[in-house]
Amino acid sequence: MIPRECKRLAEVDFPIAAVSRHSAREKSIRHGHPSTLHLWWARRPLAACRAVLMGLLLPDPCDPHCPAEFRTAARRALKPVPGIADPKDNVALRKALLQFIADFANWDHSAEPIYLDAARALVRAAHGEEAPLVVDPFAGGGSIPLEALRVGCDAFASDLNPVACLILKVMLEDIPRHGTRLADELRRVGAEIKATAEKELAQCYPPDPDGARPIAYLWARTVRCESPNCGAEIPLTRSFWLCKRASRRRALRYEIKRPRGKAPLLEFEVFQPESESDVPRGTVARANATCPCCHVVIPAQRVRIQLSAQHGGADAILDEKGNRIGGALLLAVVTHKHSVSGRQFRLSTKRDYNAVSAAQRAVAELPKRLVPDEPVDQYHHDVNRLPMYGAATWGDAFSARQKLALATLVSEVRDRSACLPSLAGILGTVLARCLDYWSAHATWAQEGEFVRSTFGRQAIAMVWDYAEVAPWAEASGGFHGAVEWVCRVIEATAEGQFGSGQTQIADARDSVLPADSASVWFTDPPYYEAVGYSYLSDYFYVWEKRALAAALPSLYSTSVAPKQREIIVDDSTTRGRGTKDRAFFESAMAAAFARGAQVVKDNGLACVVFAHKTTEGWEALLSGMASGGWTVCASWPITTERPGRLRAQASAALSASVHLICRPRPADAPTGGWEDIMRELPVRISSWMERLSGEAIRGADLVFSCIGPAMELFSRYPKVENAEGEEVGLAPNPAGKSPAAQRGFLSYVWEAVGRAALRQVLGQAEGEATNSSAAAALEEDARLTALFLWTLQSTANDNGDTTQREDDQEEDTDDADDAEARSRGRRARTPGFTLIYDIARRFTQPLHIKLDDWKGRVVEIEKGIVRLLSVSERSEQLFGAEGAAAMADALEQGEAKDGRIQLPGFEIRNESTRAPAVRGRPRRGARRGGETGPAGRREPTTLDRVHAAMLLQASGQSGALRALLEDEQRRGPDFFRLANALSALYPKNSEEKRLVDAMLVAVPR
Repeated sequence: MIPRECKRLAEVDFPIAAVSRHSAREKSIRHGHPSTLHLWWARRPLAACRAVLMGLLLPDPCDPHCPAEFRTAARRALKPVPGIADPKDNVALRKALLQFIADFANWDHSAEPIYLDAARALVRAAHGEEAPLVVDPFAGGGSIPLEALRVGCDAFASDLNPVACLILKVMLEDIPRHGTRLADELRRVGAEIKATAEKELAQCYPPDPDGARPIAYLWARTVRCESPNCGAEIPLTRSFWLCKRASRRRALRYEIKRPRGKAPLLEFEVFQPESESDVPRGTVARANATCPCCHVVIPAQRVRIQLSAQHGGADAILDEKGNRIGGALLLAVVTHKHSVSGRQFRLSTKRDYNAVSAAQRAVAELPKRLVPDEPVDQYHHDVNRLPMYGAATWGDAFSARQKLALATLVSEVRDRSACLPSLAGILGTVLARCLDYWSAHATWAQEGEFVRSTFGRQAIAMVWDYAEVAPWAEASGGFHGAVEWVCRVIEATAEGQFGSGQTQIADARDSVLPADSASVWFTDPPYYEAVGYSYLSDYFYVWEKRALAAALPSLYSTSVAPKQREIIVDDSTTRGRGTKDRAFFESAMAAAFARGAQVVKDNGLACVVFAHKTTEGWEALLSGMASGGWTVCASWPITTERPGRLRAQASAALSASVHLICRPRPADAPTGGWEDIMRELPVRISSWMERLSGEAIRGADLVFSCIGPAMELFSRYPKVENAEGEEVGLAPNPAGKSPAAQRGFLSYVWEAVGRAALRQVLGQAEGEATNSSAAAALEEDARLTALFLWTLQSTANDNGDTTQREDDQEEDTDDADDAEARSRGRRARTPGFTLIYDIARRFTQPLHIKLDDWKGRVVEIEKGIVRLLSVSERSEQLFGAEGAAAMADALEQGEAKDGRIQLPGFEIRNESTRAPAVRGRPRRGARRGGETGPAGRREPTTLDRVHAAMLLQASGQSGALRALLEDEQRRGPDFFRLANALSALYPKNSEEKRLVDAMLVAVPR
């Protein structure tokens, strides 16, 4: 149907802003959304998948090779769609198609018959009655193949991970085949399971004597104070708040009892605080525990040793009579009574511990095969917090009562699946939803009064106080809720009347599909070293295997999820189990891409989604793509992350995923000329940045989005050679003879992006600050700061939804052993803004900005993170030990030297002096280098002077500020050029932006 020469819509244009808006909004949609069926990490938004897929499938009506029959059929298909004018010519038809793609990306339109009929009619017009095949070899959560079915395509989805394949089977096979009948049957069977299990476990979850039903139990792990004169039991808790709702504030407070001859103990009570100060502070921070009785701090290492002795500390230790003698402490019980509005909180009682004791005895009698005993990997960073604190097996991640409830549910699912094989997969997803909440790593949300899931982020963190769901209560995290969430997904998905797809557990490098069979190869591949899916999915796999192995033997045939062939950079594999380094990632991705190029038809296209936050990740992926025989022909950054999320605050977290549109490279493609590519590169980068800036793509998103047009130039050739005939690769080649070969093409891409960014924010001279134009350019520290802040900018809407939701939590952890938590904690407490060192270095180095030379003066570098010093931290550098008041006094006494106002922190020095004298004690690690004027004076830079003015503004030294600003008006335009640039670059609502704007308002007119 579509000639090979005909371009597709996705190659020429795309409604970036509209699709981004719908994709980001989709993160807030919960009920009925496929993402709520079963947790999967880094799931693609359906809006982006649907829109890009339509762009890949439809030809560009403005292309001369576009069949006339398609244009006619497209006009007919679009006619019933509201809001789309009748397109009279080909240009108008292209705009109408792009508008339809944008509108169809809206979740509210995804199941509307008018939009579905139009989309499927357009696909038939382009490809005929035989539905095109869309292939996703890294299908994961199934967003891409699901959208392929939505628009009338055939879909083939595969993944190496069995847990992902369970999701794919349910979404692409079971729901389309059985429709809403599946929801009806699930509700019926679910009610039977609930009744049976609730009766069987009645003594483990008794109601209160007054008829109230417990819905959650709030536990704290405990350690003993190791002070010789104390020995008190310390409940490890981040906070003693129970509820922070304004209408119903509740918290715990304690009284210290000191019985003669015994260790002190805490007696708790639930009370209604009037203010934050009424509530006792938590007892643990950064894994260090503080004894509330003697205030001695138990260091993190000792906390870890004590919890290891308790196998993670999730269980209460009880004597034969059911009396608690150690282990986890039940701080409070959350209850609900139909005659009383809202949640109620009470202290634990002997009846509660009796119920726990009954559960522990029942677990001891279970067949060993029912409770997971598979070891947790002690090396992989996403899961190794468990064995670090003594939870050596996956069963240790759960308390005894949770293990009993899950084992009961597993038995029920296994038995029902044997009788009703069509329900096996869907019951597995219900089990998975319960697993996400029924662990000793779920937490209590004080603001919303619900249980947060275990996976608040893409790792299992150590939590000190956890929330145990009452599994049969009709509250968040319970079995009934799990059934209803899954039923809503079934009903919403079935509403679209999808055809069924094909799923298979398979390696992307070994596709079973024949050559030239797919019209589109569309995938979201692994992100370098970002997420170890196989290690995380073991959490679900070990329980699902026990429930579903008999019904789905092809998925659950191994002890744990397969790991050996997972394509990821993983330094934990170097510990005697093989090596998954960058070379492995590149070669494996190249093999997967090469297989994809074989599967795709001559007129087919591919789309590869990538959003990695380091340049190494991008270089490895692109090297694999180029080696696999693909050429990039377009790229579109689509905002896919919810604005305001924890990960995005004060750092350059990516909001957008770049969709690289590719074609198989022709076998007869010529060798490329290096000089020709380099002539075109800056022009292409500048024009693309201008286009994306108009679409509100900013910062790191804009940086990585520029890879697409750069790769369009480079990847069209099987290899690129310079004038001397030496090959220039994507990555650096230290053995190369020429600078180009030594640096590699991508180094020049980062340089071109950096120069274009500086031209945007500081003016033409800044982007070309060569030796000949250095006098006209601002100094190095100004360029560094501007480039840093430009990269930090976020595409996400600053006013986006940041509210918490029951089913979409991002949990900050208090685990001192977690590197990501440490960096987030530093950002939360330390002023300034952060970038990954790799990103900062890649852009500053080609621009001859020596990042390390500015340590202690402009930036701080620690453990792979570069932090831009806040203005307040620079006060002593600029004003000396006396501070801003010293400058104000000097000005009042008329001490300006040489007719210029001098900053007290910068003094005249002798010619022979190597380092300038700086008043006051320098910051540790600070370099004393600086720029030197003709008279041997260490001159403050323009950035120094702007920051000094901001500090004078902050300290209320209005007279000194006015004098400095008048001096700068006489000096020249650079000060105000930089100040205005910084005003545009500093993050909205930051203290720096407030100061620079207030300072600019004070400029004498």
